[in-house]
Amino acid sequence: MTDRKRVRIHHFADMKARGEKIAMLTAYDTPTARIFDAAGADILLVGDSLADNILGFDDTSAVELDDMIPFARAVSRGASAAFVVADLPFGCYEISPEQAVASSIRMMKLGGPNAVKFEGGRRVARQVKAVTEAGIPFMGHLGFTPQSENALGGRRIQGRGDGALEAMLADAVALQDAGAFAIVLEMVIEPVATAITRELSIPTIGIGAGPHTDGQVLVWLDMAGVGDWHPSFSKAFGSVGSHLHGAAADYVNEVKRGTFPGPEHTFST
Repeated sequence: MTDRKRVRIHHFADMKARGEKIAMLTAYDTPTARIFDAAGADILLVGDSLADNILGFDDTSAVELDDMIPFARAVSRGASAAFVVADLPFGCYEISPEQAVASSIRMMKLGGPNAVKFEGGRRVARQVKAVTEAGIPFMGHLGFTPQSENALGGRRIQGRGDGALEAMLADAVALQDAGAFAIVLEMVIEPVATAITRELSIPTIGIGAGPHTDGQVLVWLDMAGVGDWHPSFSKAFGSVGSHLHGAAADYVNEVKRGTFPGPEHTFST
């Protein structure tokens, strides 16, 4: 447990105003949520990235809302101070504002996060407005949007080319006007991310978008050195994967040799 005060939605605007960076990490279960909460993370994101990072799917499009809810519930239980945001996965908000509100309500009631997030700009502005008018905090997501990977032609850096800044800024302003409290900018070239951050009154949170956004987010497995995909925009702040492998290998070896459990691990009477 942490003795920090709970992070609330109004704190993010205050942080942007005073130039304090927002630290955000993904989390998918209670133990890691507790660790990241105690470490001081401001936001924990229950991302649809659990599809390929946790559940073994090839991309995020396979995960369903009902898949997401138990993970959101687990993270919400583990976060005593951090603000918890849960993704709405592909297919549960695009059809209409009514669908987006229904999915958001289901996530909030059963998953217990503090806010929801889904992808898109002007094309989902009506959905965002309906969600925020229903009293549900909303975080946006622009740039590389993994749910649209097929339409984008793969994991491509965004913000390049004539008119790209203007188009992304229009999307960002549409989300802001619809009530978003913050926007993730993923794999956006630094000048575009910086310009959008400067123009918006709400915070931006970058992932592969340079150092001048109002905050940063990483998938925790990338941050901690777990797994075999190491994006160039990320940094491994630990070697958890190799340490976990070593611990598992030591356990297997001791079991095979018969040295575990020892007398100190055994009930004799």
